[in-house]
Amino acid sequence: MINLNEVVVERIHAWKRVLQVARKPNMDEFKKISKMCGLGIGIIGIIGSITYMISVLFIG
Repeated sequence: MINLNEVVVERIHAWKRVLQVARKPNMDEFKKISKMCGLGIGIIGIIGSITYMISVLFIG
């Protein structure tokens, strides 16, 4: 049977490792990530708008 205490301790150690490896992005990386996120949001919005227009056109 799995000991809950061991699972919690292992999970905390894993999160600690991730936080030690993680670092703050520099301004260039931040700008690239922001542009890509904005582009993705825009594409999803366009797809949603087109889907809505098609549904209004056919359903009325």
